Amino acid sequence: MKAEELAQEAVTQKEQLVADRRYLHTHPGCGFDIADTVSYVRDALAAMGYEPKECGKAGLVALAGGKQPGRVFLIRADMDGLPIREEADVTFAADNGRMHACGHDMHTAMLLGAARLLKAHEDEICGTVKLMFQPAEELFEGSKDMLDAGLLQAPDVDAGLMIHVMANMPIPVGTSIVCDGGVSAPAADYFTIRIQGKGCHGSMPNTGVDPVNAAAHIILALQEISARELAISDEAVLTIGSIHGGGAANVIPDTVELSGSIRTYDEDIRTFLKTRMAEIAQSTAATFRASAEVSFGSGCPTLVNDAELSDCTVRYIRELFGPDRAMTAGQMSALAGTKKAAKTTGSEDFAYVSHALPTIMLALAAGDPNTGCRYPQHHPKAKFDEDALPYGSAIYAYTAMRWLEEHSDR
Repeated sequence: MKAEELAQEAVTQKEQLVADRRYLHTHPGCGFDIADTVSYVRDALAAMGYEPKECGKAGLVALAGGKQPGRVFLIRADMDGLPIREEADVTFAADNGRMHACGHDMHTAMLLGAARLLKAHEDEICGTVKLMFQPAEELFEGSKDMLDAGLLQAPDVDAGLMIHVMANMPIPVGTSIVCDGGVSAPAADYFTIRIQGKGCHGSMPNTGVDPVNAAAHIILALQEISARELAISDEAVLTIGSIHGGGAANVIPDTVELSGSIRTYDEDIRTFLKTRMAEIAQSTAATFRASAEVSFGSGCPTLVNDAELSDCTVRYIRELFGPDRAMTAGQMSALAGTKKAAKTTGSEDFAYVSHALPTIMLALAAGDPNTGCRYPQHHPKAKFDEDALPYGSAIYAYTAMRWLEEHSDR
């Protein structure tokens, strides 16, 4: 298999890639509620000759290769959208109050394209490629659900790759930015703080316990963690995103509920932050005669990249598209005149896989702001350049095949 031939094959299937992407874009689901998408992907894989298997609540897995002994390489696409009403200036906008504002329709279409390429070259695969179609990434629940359902077994997986398209990127479409070794995306934890007071008439606050007052002091006190308990090098963000309590101007409510999220690049800092949040919330509430309960919902750990796999991936993409089409995050930072490699502040639940085996994440430029893709991910007007689709399909397929080829005798 020659890199340039595979790259050209990916280009020749662009019409199908666009058709796949646009169907998925107009039929978005959220979380695990993605029946239309799952049905479309299952039927597409079956038509190619695969035998897709359910994995978890709404995931699908398919295997390519396996005709030669060797290792197993995982390639992943997430399939879920967001609860956003689309406002993008496209003829195929979704109209069901949901939207692929993060590009997961692009990921799924690219992985279907990779599946076609792999099927066409199945006899050349030195081992097995496992295709992972994942739900509920936006909830940070889909990857773990598939892991719990046996994703990395039967056959056992040795390494993995994920791609994320990026809009509003002022670099040529199809350019890859490959993460360096180490942590590239923070752990995420969603939390709720429920403050219990004692409701009363607003004119007689002395007869009750005001949870609104306690909530205000808790919000301020939590900021003390970053200001006075973390070192300057301890990167962390604690955000209160919502406050709910009360329904009338002359009534002190019985309860107030705060919700928010934390992001950390270090698992020890993550644990420390969660512990201190509970201590501060509870003690501050008690100061004002209230009580507070802190609970943590869905989340994911830090995303860890394998240094050797990072080097391999950059080399493979340059074989496909030339030296100017791939760089590491560190190299991109150096070109921008900064010494420190950029990290994403958005979390990614492929992190669960990254803690189980060597993995790599790469960003694929899929929208130049100067050509109409000027809105970022998660914006109701976000758009992505479909010229990126063949690049992604080729990267998925070629990286998997080349890694298996180079590691076939280890």
